[in-house]
This record gives sequence, C-alpha cells and structure tokens, in this order.
Amino acid sequence: MNHPDTRNTLFVEQAEVIFHDAYPEHQYHMQLRAPETATRAKAGQFIHMQCHPSLLMRRPMSLMRVNAKNETIDILYKVHGQGTEFLSTRNKGEIIDLIGPIGQPFKLEHYKKRPLLIGGGVGIPPMVFLAEHMKQNHKDIKPFVIMGSEIPFPFKTQPSHIMMKELPPDVIACMPLLEDWGIASRLTSLQDYAGCFHGYVTDLARHWLDNLDEEERAEVEIFTCGPTPMLKAVSQLAREYDLACQVSLEEYMACAVGGCAGCTVLIETDNGPAMKRVCVDGPVFESSTVKLFQE
Repeated sequence: MNHPDTRNTLFVEQAEVIFHDAYPEHQYHMQLRAPETATRAKAGQFIHMQCHPSLLMRRPMSLMRVNAKNETIDILYKVHGQGTEFLSTRNKGEIIDLIGPIGQPFKLEHYKKRPLLIGGGVGIPPMVFLAEHMKQNHKDIKPFVIMGSEIPFPFKTQPSHIMMKELPPDVIACMPLLEDWGIASRLTSLQDYAGCFHGYVTDLARHWLDNLDEEERAEVEIFTCGPTPMLKAVSQLAREYDLACQVSLEEYMACAVGGCAGCTVLIETDNGPAMKRVCVDGPVFESSTVKLFQE
C-alpha cells in the first residue's frame, strides 16, 4: 500500500472534554473538542493521549467519529490497566493533552459496491468512522457492518428495519447510529444477547458471503479492526473467498510517532519481508502482507 508523506501533519492539542458517558463493563464514550485533529483526521487514524497529568506514558485511542464543523472527536474505550482507569475519572470541562491525527488510514475512495466492515470489541470505533465516511462521500455503495462483543455493547441495541435476505431472520440486532444513517449492521456474540447472531463475526460474515451470488460476492471487499486472533480469522476468510482486505492492527505503543520502534510487525513488501511500525507505517495494512496472518 502506498502512503503519502505524513511529515508535519501531527498536532499537539489541549482538548476539552465535552461529555464522558459510562456503559456496562467499564466502557466509556468520550467526546473532546480538538480542532486540529477534527479537521484533519481520516478513517483509521488514531490519537495518543495523556490519560492523567500524573501519568507520563500516553495511550493510543482509535477515533470513532470526527466533526470538523463542531471541532469534536469521539473515542470509545474500555478500562484496561492504570492509564484507562485514570482516563475514566476525567470530567466534562477538563483538558486532556493529545497528539493527533496519527497513522495511515483505510483507503478513502475507489470502493467496491459492497464493503464489509467487521469490528470486534475495541475495534468497533474505526468501523463506525469508516462507515460514516462512506455514507458522506460515496452514495453509490452499500456497506454492511458486523460488530462482535462478549460484553454488553456500548450502546442500546435495537431491531433493524433494514432487511437482509442473506441472513437468518432472527438476527436483527443492530447499532442505532448506523441504522439512522441507513447503513445495514448486525451484532454477534456468544453471550445469547437478544437479536444477536450466536457465534463469531467471521461466522456471520461467512453466512452472508455464502448467500450472495457469484456476481454479488465479486463486489465485496473487507475492512476490519479488532483483537489479533479475530484479525487473523478475518484475513483467512478473505483469502478463502479471494477478497481484498484491509486490517487495522492493535499494538501496545510507547511513543506512537515512529521513534521507539516498539510496535513493529513483519510485513511482506515489494522488496521482501520488512519490519514496519504499526503507529506510522500502519495501523492499516493489506491483510495479505501481514506475515503473522499467513502462518
């Protein structure tokens, strides 16, 4: 994947907390006023934020939504360790130091007609951002979003009114925000949540793909973010059905701006295997180039 020059595109901002809502199982939705990031961020990029003044190490956070007009960005996160525990205590009106927008985004144009977006757990936010980009800029495509979680979803689910003949009729739970945008979505879990598909995201994706005809299946490409085992399974699914697939990798990061090389992964390039930094060379890669997913 060819990337544009990203020098001089990062900004340090003092972002103001607009709201900070809590959901079950220590999940949080935060909106921040961050004009520079909101104006420039693209779907798949992330920010590196200081969770608390007493904690020097920053934490990377995926962007779920950006609104350039309102100068706001939204993040969705789950408490996992000291940093996010501190972050969960931040209140409306507080200022949070952040760097953004960082990284290479998902492709932003030349989509096939039926993009399949798959998000798992904390990998859900980039899929929402990408879906909104598609809705606003590409009226001629029909995205389908599959989201999976083994804890309650961080939004109130509802039955979808967007019917999909390729899916079991009892699989009707969707994300209300996507429903409002007219984008089809379905939810999966092993927890028997009402209206959700019982199984993994790849199980539902396979069911959908198998019920498309050959011409329809040729119009599909995959975009995905989530835990590494899920990304590997999605990559294998894409390879099985001969579909293009972009993955957003999740890695622990120290600097997040390419200096420490602590988030490297082995990628197959035109010049052979090479270690690439997830923070600035990614986080988005073509799944077929990620060596871990070929094992």
